Amino acid sequence: MRIREFSVHPSLPENLKPLETLAYNLRWSWDPEVVDLFRRLDRDLWEASYHNPILFLGRIKQDRLLQASQDDGILTYLERMVERHHAYMSGPSWFQRSFPDQHDVKIAYFCAEFGIAECLPIFSGGLGMLAGDHLKSASDLGLPLVGVGLLYQRGYFRQYLNNDGWQQESTGVNDFFNMPLKLVRHHEDGSPLEISLPFLGRTLKAQVWRVEVGRVPLYLLDSNVPDNTPEDRQITDQLYGGDNEKRIRQEILLGIGGLRALDALGIRPEVCHLNEGHSAFLALERTRRLMENHHLSFEEAAEVTASGNVFTTHTPVPAGFDLFPPELMEKYFRPFWESIRLSKEQFLALGRDNPGNEHAWFNMALLAIRFSGTINAVSKLHGQVTREKVLGIAWPNVPKNDVPITHVTNGVHVNTWISRDISDLLQRYIGRLWQEGLSSEDWSRIQNIPDEELWRTHERGRERLVASARRRYVEQLVRRGAPRVELDAAREALHPEALTIGFARRFATYKRANLILKDVRRLKKILTNKERPVQIIFAGKAHPADNLGKQFIREIVHFSRDPEIMRRVIFLENYDMDVARDMLQGVDVWLNTPRRLMEASGTSGMKAAINGALNLSVLDGWWYEGYSSGVGWAIGEEEEYGDPDYQDLVESQALYDILEHEVIPTFYDREADDLPREWIGLMKNTMKELGPVFNTRRMVREYATKLYLPTAERWKTLRGNGEYINARNLSGWKAHLRAHWNEIRLVSENNSAIDHLKVGEGMEISATISIRPFAVGDLSIEVYSGTLDANAKIVAGAPIPMTPVPTGEEGVYVYAAHLPCTTSGRWGYAVRVLPKHQHLMSPYDLGLIHWF
Repeated sequence: MRIREFSVHPSLPENLKPLETLAYNLRWSWDPEVVDLFRRLDRDLWEASYHNPILFLGRIKQDRLLQASQDDGILTYLERMVERHHAYMSGPSWFQRSFPDQHDVKIAYFCAEFGIAECLPIFSGGLGMLAGDHLKSASDLGLPLVGVGLLYQRGYFRQYLNNDGWQQESTGVNDFFNMPLKLVRHHEDGSPLEISLPFLGRTLKAQVWRVEVGRVPLYLLDSNVPDNTPEDRQITDQLYGGDNEKRIRQEILLGIGGLRALDALGIRPEVCHLNEGHSAFLALERTRRLMENHHLSFEEAAEVTASGNVFTTHTPVPAGFDLFPPELMEKYFRPFWESIRLSKEQFLALGRDNPGNEHAWFNMALLAIRFSGTINAVSKLHGQVTREKVLGIAWPNVPKNDVPITHVTNGVHVNTWISRDISDLLQRYIGRLWQEGLSSEDWSRIQNIPDEELWRTHERGRERLVASARRRYVEQLVRRGAPRVELDAAREALHPEALTIGFARRFATYKRANLILKDVRRLKKILTNKERPVQIIFAGKAHPADNLGKQFIREIVHFSRDPEIMRRVIFLENYDMDVARDMLQGVDVWLNTPRRLMEASGTSGMKAAINGALNLSVLDGWWYEGYSSGVGWAIGEEEEYGDPDYQDLVESQALYDILEHEVIPTFYDREADDLPREWIGLMKNTMKELGPVFNTRRMVREYATKLYLPTAERWKTLRGNGEYINARNLSGWKAHLRAHWNEIRLVSENNSAIDHLKVGEGMEISATISIRPFAVGDLSIEVYSGTLDANAKIVAGAPIPMTPVPTGEEGVYVYAAHLPCTTSGRWGYAVRVLPKHQHLMSPYDLGLIHWF
């Protein structure tokens, strides 16, 4: 049977057709006034369509559209929204004003998932949420950026619980033709634009879809095309579904296919941002194309590729990186490594920490590191952990503080996550354009908001949360066939005036969702206090293969059925953006209890903070930077434990202590006007201190100035006039350096004094070094000094350059430096030799270092 395809579009009256322009650009997802326009047409249908404006416009009754087309109020509102949309899309931007000479820069942001709106369910959690917020702020700031990802037919799973509280998973099928995205087509004949790549002796094809995210286009690849084999059509079937082989296929399509899609679209980026290692294969494709198109050697092409790549790691533990066995890499990449003129061993070494171990699996993070000029973590603490414990393996002889991994702390897109009521309040007291500034000065004016107004606004958010949580809770219990006693309790669950704690996130075991259940008797006492009631709302999904995470959910569900606290604790199924908004905008306290050094950043607490909720969290991830006295509470200090069970015991008791002695008394300490003045003061401190820092406007500006623009400049420098002379020279210089590095030797060393120095004095250090066959300009020779720890290792060392003086013997120089003694204690120093070149991205790039 041959099926002829055709598309059916909403039939809108002529004067309502601008609705389609608004609907197809996801800018509406962070503009509540546009959402209000859709709601005015049919509020119930808007909710039933899962906030999907395309599905909504396709299902709305024709007589309602005709009625709206004659409603002056709706037409006037529509006209204003369209004018505002056009002003946003064409108006001058921060990037244009700040960097008028960078109009030709192009940045491509690759990620496996994007969380932009609930009606585009191609994300699972924090990584996707961050990527979506990144695109939104890139649009707000006018960055010349495009997104690249995969379009999953089933997206991530939907969660429901069985009668025992055990997580079950189901997946729906995304109807792309009823979603806010469009198939990219050839201008000439209207046929779909397709890319192809060699794949296991056949050709894999993918079509490209475009999503408008404000001013930023997001291109998504879809392998479900008729020309592919049934197996290949399933590559983009489901996000994070399947085994290692499914994962490697997806990552080949994302990285290699994504770069080919950009090329087919005429987009040739100077900067490729690899948001996590899933897209790292793009570096290989970028290198191959440079070799093919510009006749470069592999080494020369790799230099250029690395100069134009930015790699962001979100993983705080080595086990979090994608690893592929060598036989799987050989199955999919043998023709590829032959095309770039590498042997099997040379190719696999690109993703191994020990190239000599032929059984070692291929690490996507190491591949990304070796082909990226800039590498960053996503919080200050994560940067430290990554340098010291996670990716420092790539620089084995480099002091941890010098490992070239920087950090850009995550943020959140404020307009997406702030409640309408809080936003309106801030506009009244800060100004209509407060969202565009987001400066400390703007946020500091929160202090001027009357306590009563802020508190009543926050209480409305809590009331909405209680109402929506009850509704969802009853619905899920009905679906589960719960007994009548549970249903009756659910209809009265939660109290709109009680202290409300929220815990909602991925139920990975390290996040310790059940930490608060360690001492059930003590927790019950806290929850059932009649004068000072406390209630907790839990939500979150465990990975389908994570049975321990599922057990945590089951434990919480069983606890919530205890008759004593049945109305005080609930678990909401299928945590998504809609549930998240209600919780983040309505809770009083946002609880976060990861095992320390396991949380790279986290962003949910930031979203809660901009809505006035107070964070109660372990000092991990972003909270390590965000916490200070007066902006929430810290569980513990900076302790690290060898025994996780003992750690859980200590930190659970600390959690109960904070709740009993600080959180609950502060919330319920009311004055005659029934206002918790001290609590409101904490809310204001939280918003004004955290709001201007932990947002994606600050974050994306930082990416632009610290990472993107320097990376684009390096790419242009190595490219030169198109002949790649600088890249060829740098590659040749590196080859010479590697071949002769071990010929550098220390001839002699002297210092003016090694003992009995006083603070304020100094030491003269000299070292006679033979640097043949190198020139003085090829090397950086330094004294590396600092205080010593108990193991006689230098702590937080700092380098001092040494000045060369010829000895008269060819290639032999005396290098000298003055070492000041600024503090007392036991000090140490060493002389080190590093490579030096004007085009070298970091002196540690080659992994070459001599210590004398």
